[in-house]
Amino acid sequence: MQEKKKRIFSGIQPSGYFTLGNYLGALKNWVTLQNDYDCIFCVVDLHALTVRQEPKHLRKRTYDSFVQLLACGIDPQKALLFIQSYVSAHTELAWILDCYTYMGELNRMTQFKDKAEKHSDNINAGLFTYPSLMAADILLYQTDLVPVGDDQKQHIELTRDLANRFNNTYSPTFMVPEGYYPKTGARIMSLQEPEKKMSKSDENENGFIMLLEEPSMIMKKIKRAVTDSENEVRYDRENKAGISNLMEIYSSLTEKSFEEIENEFKGIGYGEFKIAVGEAVIKELDPIQKRFKELSSDKAYVEKLIQEGAQKAEALAYKTLRKVKKKIGLYQVK
Repeated sequence: MQEKKKRIFSGIQPSGYFTLGNYLGALKNWVTLQNDYDCIFCVVDLHALTVRQEPKHLRKRTYDSFVQLLACGIDPQKALLFIQSYVSAHTELAWILDCYTYMGELNRMTQFKDKAEKHSDNINAGLFTYPSLMAADILLYQTDLVPVGDDQKQHIELTRDLANRFNNTYSPTFMVPEGYYPKTGARIMSLQEPEKKMSKSDENENGFIMLLEEPSMIMKKIKRAVTDSENEVRYDRENKAGISNLMEIYSSLTEKSFEEIENEFKGIGYGEFKIAVGEAVIKELDPIQKRFKELSSDKAYVEKLIQEGAQKAEALAYKTLRKVKKKIGLYQVK
């Protein structure tokens, strides 16, 4: 008898076109995970509402995010891919979990503090309680594993606490998920400020590379990447943050170790190394860009996949939600 695959849930916000950091840090890994796990991937458009959005832009970014995930290699035959707002069970369970989440727990969330600082003119209740929505995203699907970065550890701990609290108050209802820390998946930093994470919200456009960026612009940005006054390709995050970041990118794309990269570019210098990094990025992104263009020209096919993904997700989510409603005493007609 074949062993049941463990279920993985992961989501990404539709906050613009994805960056090379998103791809190497998470999306490239998602494509691999779908072969070995029962994967559920979600464009979490409801989470984007904690920041004021231009409606037409949010609609376009949500659609384009879905298409980019397909272009990166997410296969609807292998993984469940859907848009969060199509499944209202997410917001229903989030409200229920809010009623089991303590203010002190939400107060401790460092991401709330960071985002409140960035958007001090719009510190809304959604920004404060969005960890409950994140917990609902995960718990609805009886998730075993959640891929998490360092900045998400607090959220997975809260999700586990809520699952245990509910299970202990009533009876086992939710799978208590574990954090999944992938062996591969680099933390790619800004090309201009290598001490901070690469982000599409960076004011300096030279700091990030978009997945759909023109090849000439990719090469230009890599050549402009901040390095140091030495000319030795050597991995040292503390003293050579810029060159180490480029080595992370090159290593992730070529699967070469830092030692192999150091030997390959010994005595050659930064100029040649940057060209090699640029070429590796362009080569990796070329099929993704072609596939994105191809999919974008067939809107009927993409919308069919959006509908099918939503229907499958809804069936799984409501199975859990019905159990929850019954256990807490909400009246349901049989």
